[in-house]
Amino acid sequence: MEKIIGKALTLAEALAREAGAMLMENLGAGMAVELKGEINMVTELDRRVEEFLVGRIAEEFPDHDFLAEEQTETERNADFRWVIDPLDGTTNYAHGYPCFAVSIGLEYQGETRLGVIFQPATGEMFTATRGGGAFLNGRPIRVSTQVTSLDKAFLVTGFPYELREPGVLKRNLKRFEKFLALSFAVRRDGSAAYDLACVAAGRFDGFWEENLKPWDTIAGTLLVREAGGQVTDFSGNTFYPAQSKTILAVGSSLLLEKMLSVLAED
Repeated sequence: MEKIIGKALTLAEALAREAGAMLMENLGAGMAVELKGEINMVTELDRRVEEFLVGRIAEEFPDHDFLAEEQTETERNADFRWVIDPLDGTTNYAHGYPCFAVSIGLEYQGETRLGVIFQPATGEMFTATRGGGAFLNGRPIRVSTQVTSLDKAFLVTGFPYELREPGVLKRNLKRFEKFLALSFAVRRDGSAAYDLACVAAGRFDGFWEENLKPWDTIAGTLLVREAGGQVTDFSGNTFYPAQSKTILAVGSSLLLEKMLSVLAED
């Protein structure tokens, strides 16, 4: 098992860098853009990078399953499954805004065993293995635990693509307004994977969002937990990438309680 995870981690890091280079070569170059929903973009680079990652991983691990954002899903009941977001932050990327990430996770029998998030514009490589800690460019990282009150908390969030459905915008703006009023500051930068990586690195004290997909959260969730943080849903239950509809990631347990209290007011 450890040999497979080690090999998989080395491969995932190398491929994430190659995928990042592909993205940077085309950043701001103009490309074909389609809409999967009213405000949910997909570019030719999303698909090209996904094909590259899945193809290369399948060469090394032909008996593994895959779940990726754009089109890849295999169901062979394999013990191992790769969960991939080739370009998290597509809207940012399509507009030439350099905040996006490549996210790669590997599950074993449904449990996340490794996570890699690469931010090509900054050259930041976040990695984690279950029980092995979390790292940024090879150096250990830890969540922020000093901030325990909301008025000192630096938070980050995102809005779901379903914002134009009845009630969704109002619900999300209500949460945003409450945290904006109660916290030190709130950011919204358009990449959930990178947001979670930044929580793991102690940059943000907390992150919340709803209706994310497994490829958005699988690597970042492992990073936060391996960096000493906690990840739950809005009710305080354990967060599961394939099941949970809401996510709350924090460094401090005291801050977790306070953010859960605010979210319970919905």
